[in-house]
Order: sequence, then structure tokens, then C-alpha cells
Amino acid sequence: MDKLEIKASFNVDDAGTITGLAWPFGSPDSAGDVIHKGAFSIAPAMPILFEHDAGTAIGHWEAVTETDAGLEAKGRLYLESVPRAREVHTRLRSGRVSGLSIGFRPAETKSRPGGGRDIYALRVCEISIVANPSHPGARVLNVKSADGAAISPKENSMEPEVKNDPAAPEVKTADPVIETKALADLKAEVAALKAATDKLEAKSKRPVAANNNHPAGENDNMKAFEAELRTSLLEKKTLTVATPGTAGNLVQDDFSATILEKLRPASPVRQLARVVTVGSALLQIPRLVNRVQPGIVTEVQAKPSSEPTFEQIDVKNFAMGVMTPVSRTALEDSAVNLVDFLQSHIVAEFGTLENEWFVTGNGTTQAEGVLTSAEVEDIEAAAIGTDALLDVFYGVKSAYALNGAWLMNRKTMRVVRGLRDSDGNLLWQSGLQAGQPGLLLGKPVYECDYMPDVAENATPIIFGDFNRGYLITDRVSFEPFADYNTRFGEDIVVFGGRRRVGGKVVMGEALIKLKIAA
Repeated sequence: MDKLEIKASFNVDDAGTITGLAWPFGSPDSAGDVIHKGAFSIAPAMPILFEHDAGTAIGHWEAVTETDAGLEAKGRLYLESVPRAREVHTRLRSGRVSGLSIGFRPAETKSRPGGGRDIYALRVCEISIVANPSHPGARVLNVKSADGAAISPKENSMEPEVKNDPAAPEVKTADPVIETKALADLKAEVAALKAATDKLEAKSKRPVAANNNHPAGENDNMKAFEAELRTSLLEKKTLTVATPGTAGNLVQDDFSATILEKLRPASPVRQLARVVTVGSALLQIPRLVNRVQPGIVTEVQAKPSSEPTFEQIDVKNFAMGVMTPVSRTALEDSAVNLVDFLQSHIVAEFGTLENEWFVTGNGTTQAEGVLTSAEVEDIEAAAIGTDALLDVFYGVKSAYALNGAWLMNRKTMRVVRGLRDSDGNLLWQSGLQAGQPGLLLGKPVYECDYMPDVAENATPIIFGDFNRGYLITDRVSFEPFADYNTRFGEDIVVFGGRRRVGGKVVMGEALIKLKIAA
């Protein structure tokens, strides 16, 4: 997934409603970047994050719009259900946090002479509450009191106003002497509370008589055991399932903080092919069909007329997407960070799908694959042998062979590694450096899980210059999606994403396939 760039003034009331300016027009940020009017494209249903932590949504943005002043946002914190939201609300009301910051992916930029960029198009993916925004104008403008009256800021800071927050100490004045005294009093109260807690803890550890002067049914030791068991049930949420009477149901299971996943199929086509970023649904490429043909002329003879002819190659972009509903209970109670896992998992699966397209895509609803393109010729052989590989290697023009690479799956690689030339030398050579691919007839071999096994009518090997032969177009990079609102009544959060990408063989003669005869 492309790296998000972070940029970002707002106010918050007692109900947790936030309004503010996520990006003001008219001045650069600390990095020298200037975002121009009309540049913003907004992702739908964005959650409110704190310091760009995607692990916990503390609210949702109800409206994000571009105005003459800049990017304005209005949202609401989940004060009733998310403790972190109440904590951030307290910080906002006290002035300890006072900024907004946007996470975005730039689409159209231009370098500025003095440093930084002019940004003319971008996609906003998330907006966070932060302590230190990138833009100097990104700050809290005011905080509303309980009756709705606005409290004006002084010198870009806010007066503490947390009277209605039960989790924060009351600050009656901003006078530094009074604040210092209040802080000292608070420290004294905390110290006294800690001393009282220490006494209670020491008393609880003293040994007691068997019945502790209570009837057996009310023995404190039994109560302590029951309390511990209840705590285990609430916090661990799992007990061993065993036959009644074996006491196995009292033993807590360990729970892994990671999730096991099978390895995903891999394809190096994006690594080998030419990749361009496009700004429209279709990329049209002229391709030369007939070259100019000069002729021999004598001293006074008229020169022959010859003009080139072209054809047009259209590379379309195709969309892929997914929506994944997850219960809030699962997100809240899972022993793993399920939000992070799902986001990483979804991104990786998009990569898996595009890898499959680039090899076996049908070209109508998917990108065209190098294996399925009719423009790539094939050489037929009864089996994979030395002569067959030599025919493939010399089947492309020298200029393509210079930058050529082999593509096959792991099982086919096993067959090829055992082949020898007429002098008994192995055709396969180890890579020149550790971590580099092996060499077949001097050209690198790349492993591709989507290539077929060696079988009748199968095409297990492709060779050629993928950079000249295959083109990948990126229209929309991975666009994440998180909807905390639409199915709120069902306690369902919907994660997802979309992507638009294209691929096509644009120079078929640069590649050649080896096909096994029936």
C-alpha cells in the first residue's frame, strides 16, 4: 500500500462534536507543501483516529467538505462506548491536544522552487486528532462550553474547560500560582490514596484461619477463589473443555496473539514489466506496424516515398474490491489486533489477485495475462529438454534476449535444474550473488506460482523481455475503507477497499512460450 502523507483547526463540545479546518488554504505547511483549491477527493465514511493509530477508531467524520477556507470536517467522538475517545476528549477540552492532521495519497504534484510541492490533486484517506499538526494554521479554534457558548483561544492555545468531564480534575483558573497549588494538592491526594491502597493490599495477604470465624459457605478463601475464577472468565474468555469431574475445565488455555495464514501465491511480473501511473480509464499507445523503407537512389534519381503505419493499443483499467463485515464484539474482545490484521490481510489479497491477473487474466473483465495473450507466440515440444529450451531462448530477437528472463513455477524449475548440455554441464547455474535468481542459459529464472505444471497442452515456461513486452497501468492505488456508521445498529463494522489496475501485452514479439504437445 502506498505510504500515506500526513498533514493538518477545530473545536469540540461537551457532546463530543468536532468541527474544524483540517487543511487551511493560502500558506505552506512545515514541509513547504501547498495544497490548492479543488485538489481534495474524499474517501467515504472515514473514522476519527488519534495520532493516526488505525487500531482504534474514537469516532467518525459525518461530513468532510472543501470550502474557500480549506478542508472543513465535522464529526463526533464515541464518548459513550470508547474509553480512548473520552481520554482524547479530555485532552481537547484542556488544550493539551489541539490539531488535526490529514492522511492522503497525492495524485498530481509539482516541485516548488524553494522546496516542498504544489499539490493539485490528492485522495484524503483519514483525518486524525494530533498534538502537533504539520500545518502551522492547523490548530483548535475554540472549545464550546456546555451551554454552547464559544470560548475564544488565546495565542493559539485554549483555556482549560473540563468541568463536565468526570475523568479530569477541575481547573478553576489559568492563574499559574493557583495552578501550581492545585497540582501540589492533587499530588498529595494521590500519595494518600496510594498509602491507603498499600495498607489494604498488605492486609489482604495476611494468613487467615481455616474458617475465618465465618460459616463454611461464606469462607473468605472460597470467595477469593470464586473472584479469581470470575476474573479469569472475564479477562481470558476461554477455558479448557474437558470431561466433567477431571478439573480440566478450570485450566486456562493459552491464546496466540498472531493468526496463522497460508502463504500467498507469488508472481514477479510487476517486478519485471514496465509500470506507469495513468489518470484516465484507458491508456492508448500507438504501435508501429510498417517501418519507413529507404531505397537506393542514383545521383539524380527521385527518392522513393515511404511512410510508416501505426495501430493503437488500448490498455484498460479494471476494478477490484471487497467489503468485509466484522462484529464490534470481535474487534473489542479479540486477543489479536484484528483491525491491523484485517487491513494488512486485505491489502495483501489485492496484491495476490493482481498477480494472478498479470499471468492468467482474461483481458475482458481482468487485466490481460502474459500467458493468455494471443500476441505471444509459442514453441511446441514433446517435453522439456535441452533442445526445447534452446529453441525458446533463440526464438526471440537478440535485443529482447539481452534483457530476457525466464518465468516458470517451482515444479518446472525442478525439471529444468536437472538438464545438461552436450558436454554434460548443467544448464542451470546459481545466482551470481546470494539472494539473486538462478541463471538458465545465462538469463535469470523467476518463480511464478501461477504458471502451470508440466503437462500435455500446458504452457509451463515463458521467456523474453517483459519490460518491453508487458505494460502495467496503475489508475487507483489501494483505497482503504472503514465504515463504523452504516451498520452501527447491528454492531457491525465494515472494512474493505478497492483498486484499479490494468495490464496488457504491448509487444508480443518480445516474449515466447514453451508449450507441451498433446
